This record gives sequence, structure tokens and C-alpha cells, in this order.
Amino acid sequence: MLDLTPETPADWWEVEALFDLCFAPGREALSSYRLRDDATPVAALCFLIRDETGALGGAIRYWPVNIAQQPALLLGPVAVHPTRQGEGLGGFLIRESLKIAQDMGHQRVMLIGDAPYYERFGFSKLQNVHMPPPTNPNRILGVSLSKNAWNTISGPVEKPGFTR
Repeated sequence: MLDLTPETPADWWEVEALFDLCFAPGREALSSYRLRDDATPVAALCFLIRDETGALGGAIRYWPVNIAQQPALLLGPVAVHPTRQGEGLGGFLIRESLKIAQDMGHQRVMLIGDAPYYERFGFSKLQNVHMPPPTNPNRILGVSLSKNAWNTISGPVEKPGFTR
């Protein structure tokens, strides 16, 4: 039985250690991290999976962003401990958190990732959404949580409250 548990402030460093374990050194140099700097994740969408011993098996976080003054969620990171990979924990985290985001009234979610993996969750390439370099534009993906939520959205991804 898999249960999502909300991430608490006490979990922060354990989750960060999992992200360090699962991702390449220098992960925080990626452009998506510039959108997370000094930002607060959407706490209601940050989840953990722990096993019966309390060991952390996986984690997912979401962050608020804007594109052309329209709100969106930035999914990531999502990670599964190497000893638990292949059990479907990552897919479970993504599917369940997307359902919860939709139930909360969020309209759109984006991420930077591999299309062949994320297509199974409904993500596809966002043609008119731009991340700061050095992001590969083919890795900018989005999913609509409401009908046609991405249809009229174009422009750079920015932190909420950013003004030009």
C-alpha cells in the first residue's frame, strides 16, 4: 500500500539529501533552480513516500511560477531512492499529486524533463513557453489540468510577482 505523506519542514534536509543522491552534482545550477531561489514551494503539493520502517522512498515538490502573468505550477524535483526504483513510486507520486493539484483548482503544470518518460502522465512539449538558458527547449513540457489551459499561454517562465 502506497500513501502520500505531506512533506513537513522537518523533512526538508532528508528530502534534499535524496535529491542530491538521485541527481547529478551541480543540479542547483540548472535554470529551473533560479525559479526556486528564495521561493516557497507549494506545501500542499509536496509529498513523500516512506516505507514501513520510515525510510524515505521518494519525494516530489511543486513551485509557483508565472508565464505572461498567468499562474502555473513547476513540478520538480521528483526523485525515488535508488533502492526503490522500478517499483512505480515516481509514477505514483506524479499521478497522485497531479490529481490533487487539479482538485485544488490549478490549471496547468510544467516541468523540465524527458518527454518519453513524462508523456504517460499527459505532458507534451510547450511550444511557446521559454526558460532561461541553458534549458533545452525540447525538454520544456506541460500538462493541462483544465481544458485548453496552455492554449493561450506564451512567454518566459518567471517567479510570481516578477515585473518587467
